[in-house]
Amino acid sequence: MSVVSSIQSDVDLSTYNTFALAAKAKHFVELKHAEDINELIAWAGSKQLPWMVIGGGSNLLLLEDFSGLIIVNKLRGIDVSDDADCYTIKAAAGEDWHQFVQWTVKQGMPGLENLALIPGTVGASPVQNIGAYGIELANVCSEVEFYSLLTNSMQTLSSKQCKFAYRDSIFKAQLKDQVIISKVTFKLSKSWLAKRDYGGLQQLAEDVSAQTVFEEVCRMRISKLPDPKILGNAGSFFKNPLVSQGHLSSLLSRYPEMPNYPASKGQAKLAAGWLIDKLGLKGYSIGGAAVHQDQALVLVNKANAKASDLLALCRHIRQQVWQSFNVLLQPEVRFITHSGEIEPSTVLGKPDATE
Repeated sequence: MSVVSSIQSDVDLSTYNTFALAAKAKHFVELKHAEDINELIAWAGSKQLPWMVIGGGSNLLLLEDFSGLIIVNKLRGIDVSDDADCYTIKAAAGEDWHQFVQWTVKQGMPGLENLALIPGTVGASPVQNIGAYGIELANVCSEVEFYSLLTNSMQTLSSKQCKFAYRDSIFKAQLKDQVIISKVTFKLSKSWLAKRDYGGLQQLAEDVSAQTVFEEVCRMRISKLPDPKILGNAGSFFKNPLVSQGHLSSLLSRYPEMPNYPASKGQAKLAAGWLIDKLGLKGYSIGGAAVHQDQALVLVNKANAKASDLLALCRHIRQQVWQSFNVLLQPEVRFITHSGEIEPSTVLGKPDATE
């Protein structure tokens, strides 16, 4: 049976985005077989419709109804091989990320435990180059398989070719809207050493097991981040900003306690959550949207929030941070309009230091 026959119309997306925002898709389909991709894209093209692939919907801000075809990635499957040095794991893009991490740890294949409880799917992980507790996807990914709209064929890029950077990759730049990720391959070293030099993991013993690291990461994330099933949110809303060393020195002269971390090209990374918290914005709300009372980096759907509430809250936070620290916060969450993803700046504008 043709996959086109399973396309639905006017589907509510509130359960397909973790902000639980009310929005509809004009057309909607679940992708369960990679060989169906070509047919779906051809169908959208024949009707001149925009299309978008989503996984767990955990990094989306749906600004309005989507006028085209939403494809929910439901590709499943995990294959494992190994040699003397490492495990090679090929995971389908629709696999739930946290469940996949949990499975690798239970199977005795450590290396992903620091990335536990990050919401979303395997296929979304290379797009954002997800990271937490001292590990990024770039550290463990060996290649990404995808369907290319440019060649109408399956292709593979090595980790180096993916151009991974902080919360960035080729899939957000040159190949944006040109690929549908179908599979991600991981290489996990058999000579594993726990990565425990970040935050609360430093208290763990040197010979700690991967399972213990996994459990501690879960404990810390649960203590810091609200469950989107209970309180709608998309995790960290803003990226941690990068500043020059000169700017950092100026800030530290005023705020010597300000957390900062070395970054590439002589820059320093600041903690966006600390900046927001320093301004006393925890719990601050506009309409039904609010800054989480315990974690300033998380914006939540507190009371049937509208996208406009979250936009207004985002603008307010950016304005306050810009005025106080001369730092421009950039959203980590993807902004989606009726026709697809847009640059957040097109709807947020730029803060005014004179306000």
